[in-house]
Amino acid sequence: MSEAALGPLIVDVAGTTLTADDRDLLCRPGVGGVILFTRNFECRAQLIELTKEIRQARSNLPIMADYEGGRVQRFREGFTAIPPMAALGRYYNDAPGDAVAAAADLGWLMARELGEAGIDLPLAPVADLDYGQSSVIGHRAFSDKTDAVIALTTGFISGLREGGSLATAKHFPGHGWVAADSHAELPVDTRDAEALAEDWQPFAALIDQDIASIMMAHVHYPAIDASPASLSSVWIQEILRQRLGFDGCVFCDDLSMGGAVAFGDVATRVRRALTAGCDFLPVCNDREAALTALDAVSDRLATGQTRRQQFATRLEHSRARRLEDHARRERARVLAHRLATA
Repeated sequence: MSEAALGPLIVDVAGTTLTADDRDLLCRPGVGGVILFTRNFECRAQLIELTKEIRQARSNLPIMADYEGGRVQRFREGFTAIPPMAALGRYYNDAPGDAVAAAADLGWLMARELGEAGIDLPLAPVADLDYGQSSVIGHRAFSDKTDAVIALTTGFISGLREGGSLATAKHFPGHGWVAADSHAELPVDTRDAEALAEDWQPFAALIDQDIASIMMAHVHYPAIDASPASLSSVWIQEILRQRLGFDGCVFCDDLSMGGAVAFGDVATRVRRALTAGCDFLPVCNDREAALTALDAVSDRLATGQTRRQQFATRLEHSRARRLEDHARRERARVLAHRLATA
């Protein structure tokens, strides 16, 4: 494994500046990216300094954040308040074309503001359908209508690209039908294969648009496999890669979440996720677990390495497209405020 190669683990850092332990962790060969949370943010200037520190520790690591708009927006001061994506879904009901253009503008603005702070990509968009019963998806989803979700997520990822970032569609094959929160427990979706296929249509459409990455759901679909989708070679290799033709990077959802802990200790989980076909494995908010995970994958660093390197190359090309457009920035800011207050 070359010095510049990316490992499979996505890790977090402790606070608003790097500690010596953080720097040591980032330089471990099993690490392939850094994810930032609200605890890593005091203000925009501090965030810029933190991302510079991360680049100095290891220049090739992708820096990312869960950053969708609405309640999932980790940074506030100095950043535009992005409305929840359901606001775009309501807009789409009245003016589909305008709503798709708005999705592209918001995606562009998100990419520009994050990029200026040194963050490569948001882990967005949510491509789940909103069935009105999920405790964790809700207004994070664009719509309950498949055609609206496809149109709006397509517009959003085009905006991200134009702003110099990449998209990660989540949570394949669909998290919107189950009521349980996979952060706390493993949801079980009891529908048959035909019903589940409707949920993965937005993901299939985004694959046709060459989306860079897709995140798996910590959800069990017993009609398809005994393992949750995030740990299932049936879902990842047979359905996502072979049937739908996806050749980008597969993110596991956070392996510290309650939806994964029933399937063994963290070492078992990360090995199962790698074997199933996940390329990036987030282990967050538990440093001891992250260190254990690194030891567990130390003999499997080549697994998924080609796709991770292709992902890093796409990020480099995306950064080169970061061009300012003052008129678009102002339009997107006005739009975000109007949709957030509608």
